[in-house]
Amino acid sequence: MSSAKPEAVSDGLTRRSASRPLASLTVLSGPSGVGKSTVIQELRAHHSDLWVSVSATTRKPRPGEVHGVHYYFVDDAEFDEMVERGDLLEWAVFAGNKYGTPRAPVEARRAAGVPVLLEIDLQGARQIRRNSPDARLVFLAPPSWDELVRRLVGRGTEAPEVIERRLAAAREELAAEEEFDVTLVNTDVKTVCQQLVALTRSS
Repeated sequence: MSSAKPEAVSDGLTRRSASRPLASLTVLSGPSGVGKSTVIQELRAHHSDLWVSVSATTRKPRPGEVHGVHYYFVDDAEFDEMVERGDLLEWAVFAGNKYGTPRAPVEARRAAGVPVLLEIDLQGARQIRRNSPDARLVFLAPPSWDELVRRLVGRGTEAPEVIERRLAAAREELAAEEEFDVTLVNTDVKTVCQQLVALTRSS
């Protein structure tokens, strides 16, 4: 594992004055396989005015994933230390791995007037709802259950037992859709991104 830590503060950010409100905080969640990572990739490439938080995880990197870009890859001991210090805005265990959102960079960008998007799972979204009631929760839904299963199986990156766990979790996540403020159906990535950007600007 790399010893590089999630950023504590971001260089070049202007501290918020007492009169400036915090920039919007938008949470994107939805079942595994719905296409959240593809949406995030598109946002990072074409919507630089919206900052997408980088999560910390104990999961092993997938091919092509870069530490500090896609995730902060840490071991269990490092992750537990972050939890104990209160360094995470939210955290959860999913499919046997831990995921969490580093608090400092999110707060720094909001204070500097930069809209923030978090891409997290249902457990994390519920924590954000409790801890940051001003956040807007967006549910990304698949066009259909069959399409979701096809996407999960078609990845070819995970063992069958992991896929089964993800499908079981997906059923629970789909049932929680009513807990969210907005639902977007992922039939077209560019359209979803445009809708998300519009939501962050209207917050």
